[in-house]
Amino acid sequence: MAIMTKPFGSTTSGQAVTQYTMTNHAGASVSVIDFGGIVTNILVPDKNGALADVALGFDTIDGYLIDHGCMGDTVGRYGNRIGKGQFTLDGVSYQLACNNGANHLHGGNIGFSKKMWAITPIEGEREDSLKMHYVSVDGEENYPGTLDVTVTYTWDDDCNLHIRYEATTDKATLCNLTNHTYFNLAGYDHGTIRDHVLRIDSDAITPVDGGLIPTGGYMPVAGTPFDAREGLLLGEGLDQTEACPQMACAGGYDHNYVLRKGEAMGLCAVLSHPESGRVMEVITDQPGVQFYSGCQTDIAGGKNGMHYCKYSGLCLETQHFPDSPNNPQFTGTTVLRPGEKYDTTTIYAFRVK
Repeated sequence: MAIMTKPFGSTTSGQAVTQYTMTNHAGASVSVIDFGGIVTNILVPDKNGALADVALGFDTIDGYLIDHGCMGDTVGRYGNRIGKGQFTLDGVSYQLACNNGANHLHGGNIGFSKKMWAITPIEGEREDSLKMHYVSVDGEENYPGTLDVTVTYTWDDDCNLHIRYEATTDKATLCNLTNHTYFNLAGYDHGTIRDHVLRIDSDAITPVDGGLIPTGGYMPVAGTPFDAREGLLLGEGLDQTEACPQMACAGGYDHNYVLRKGEAMGLCAVLSHPESGRVMEVITDQPGVQFYSGCQTDIAGGKNGMHYCKYSGLCLETQHFPDSPNNPQFTGTTVLRPGEKYDTTTIYAFRVK
């Protein structure tokens, strides 16, 4: 395989940004930039072998330097929301930035998606990797501890995108990393994801309040528009937004699904676009996945001048549950301590049916 690099502009502080593209033997490719560890492009074939870019994003760095809905971002220290930006750890209370209404979202005002990552390209015969490294110092965004983070993107000849997250700390802290790529399997310029079918192996979601913070319990998906166990045509689900109180507060889907498999490595979700034949399987060792249907998307200046509107793409963010620090009853923990290693993998596997 091969990894190509090219200049991708500069940050507002004048730092040069580089785009790295991993291309497999079939010509399918994944591109990542060192600003934010952002996935900018994913080109995969349809049932006729035609390649299309299935990741929303921008042609230059300019689109990523402004509010871009986290398209493609590597998110941290804490993916998703923390209620009121507050948590207590080992008897010490912390106040984080409230950058999403009254709550903390995706690591704060300047999270990992706005940092420069050091990238080491690693070429292989049947797979290529980009090993990204960033050190988040003690007190950054008011999180305790120096967090040493490595995120490795690996792209192989079978069109599997592996994302491995590793981190260590010198002081107890929170860690809940994820990726925020917006997918449209018909192509970034297709329009909406209403004609996609989504299956999620989950019997319940963590319901939320008006600020999209979990209420602390579980809501069965049976008999609701959240039931994607047998495959949900997203247009039919989205048509129920106003009638479903949980969907109405988000304007669509922006909810964490409790995965049946727990923290075992296994299949989490399957997204398909019947017309093109493209299928994406999501395999993870995380206990939850945030399904975001792009309900707040309204971003101009996309690839080839695209204006990304509501439902233009969707995110499947593998994770521990939102606001876990304030809900100890939730599965697992997002606390990382000295001597421990945060080590988790998610695979986005692209197939053709």
